[in-house]
Amino acid sequence: QVELVESGGGLVQAGGSLRLSCARSGRTSNSYSVVGWFRQAPGKEREFVAAIRWSDGNANYADSVKGRFTISRDNAKNTMYLQMNSLKPEDTAVYYCAARLGSNLALPKPDYWGQGTQVTVSS
Repeated sequence: QVELVESGGGLVQAGGSLRLSCARSGRTSNSYSVVGWFRQAPGKEREFVAAIRWSDGNANYADSVKGRFTISRDNAKNTMYLQMNSLKPEDTAVYYCAARLGSNLALPKPDYWGQGTQVTVSS
């Protein structure tokens, strides 16, 4: 079992920055896990944002956030981060941390989900 707890959401103006955190606990075998972020805006389906392989730090991003968002992890703190820069109103959504045992950076069908954190970008 893996537990994921997000923090760091909030309200920011367009062009601003936020950093989301996802603390991981429970079964945390570093060699076999990918963690990442999805988001869901009102009336839309949940979509993939970014993922990172815990063992080697390799990352994958959705085209819509490439060059603006950076995903990273801190092994000592067992925490993953999403640095979001140059935020746009269309980034407004509930952001969910997710994890999957394995190595697929597309993070298909995550095994575990956090509770979500709201990010609102005003124009």
